[in-house]
Amino acid sequence: MKNINRQFFTGERALFASRDLHLTECTFDAGESPLKESKNLLIESCLFRWKYSLWYCSDVTVKDSTLFDTARAGVWYTHDIRFDDCVIEAPKTFRRSSNIVLNNVVLPNASETLWNCTDVQLNNVTAQGTYFAMNCKRISCSNLILTGDYCFDSAEDVTLSKCKLLSKDSFWNCRNVTVTDSFISGEYLAWNAENVTLVNCTVESLQALCYVRNLKMVNCKLINTTRALEYSTVNAEIVGHVDSIVNPLSGTITVGSVGELTLDDKYIDPSLTEVKITEKK
Repeated sequence: MKNINRQFFTGERALFASRDLHLTECTFDAGESPLKESKNLLIESCLFRWKYSLWYCSDVTVKDSTLFDTARAGVWYTHDIRFDDCVIEAPKTFRRSSNIVLNNVVLPNASETLWNCTDVQLNNVTAQGTYFAMNCKRISCSNLILTGDYCFDSAEDVTLSKCKLLSKDSFWNCRNVTVTDSFISGEYLAWNAENVTLVNCTVESLQALCYVRNLKMVNCKLINTTRALEYSTVNAEIVGHVDSIVNPLSGTITVGSVGELTLDDKYIDPSLTEVKITEKK
């Protein structure tokens, strides 16, 4: 690899189509697409201050570096890229990219981030922003802390473990979602989704988990949750009390207690749903 240390780059396409570079303590300032079409890059302790930092790249590792707010839309159409111990302040980062690993990364303005990406791993990531990870496929998250509405909209093959989501309308229109040992707070959770499994999770939500096809819940809590499970097909094991459950389509629900249970034959067939109350009054 060619080593480039402590250089200050400006101008459009400053290092266009580079190959086999090790960049350390460099700054990329005014000038779009500084590393466009580059391959096999190791980037350490660098600063990116302008748009389109890493477009159409491949085989990139970024360590201990910063993408400032002005480095908007920083990583598009790029494949096989890894960020370790970085701050990505810019919105709209990662679009139509694949084989992405983010490890110990902070994204304080993650609006419209990780759109239409495939094969994504997030480990110890903190993010804030709306429409996070829309249309992603094969995304795995461990210790993700996310604040911002409409996350994972229309995503497929989503796995979360030990995560915390403060997000309205999470997982809408998703397919194949598994969430374990996590906390989710936000209204209208997972509407119109298919194949959703929650294990050892705590949910706080208005109208949670409605219109879900094939919902499975194992050892989960629904706190401060009303009008849950409406028009869903469900196999649920719910610990403790639920404020209200309204008109699930079918399945079995085992729950400690329910404040209000509605099975209205004007809208559903009550015989298709079995509700087991386990806590005696």
